[in-house]
Amino acid sequence: MTDKNRLYAISELAKDFGITPRTIRFYEDKGLISPRRVGANRVYDYRDRARLSLVLRFKDLGMKLDRTKEFLDLYDVDKTRVVQLKMGFRGICERIEELEQQIAGLQENLDKLYELKDEAVEKLRERGVDPETEL
Repeated sequence: MTDKNRLYAISELAKDFGITPRTIRFYEDKGLISPRRVGANRVYDYRDRARLSLVLRFKDLGMKLDRTKEFLDLYDVDKTRVVQLKMGFRGICERIEELEQQIAGLQENLDKLYELKDEAVEKLRERGVDPETEL
């Protein structure tokens, strides 16, 4: 049996990806993966595993679930994947912009904190306290 024909139990996927079965069920509820049922058990195929891998990768990068779903759903729409790639590219660019804005905000906060620290050091030294050795 090749990997493309293999079926996975929810516990196997959870263990393989280091997540809980509850997390997998959450992604099912959101329509990101669609397991089959064999009796009362959910079974996942190669496609579900690949989609779950992408969902987790996008999540780690801070992508929104609804955008991830739109991206994954485009897989079957266009066999050339051009539409999917364009959407992915736009999403990546938007996320880069968001992160760059966050970095700028963090740098601004850091600069303000360094100013406050320098002011505190100066005031402590004026009062005879050396913050380098006494704190």
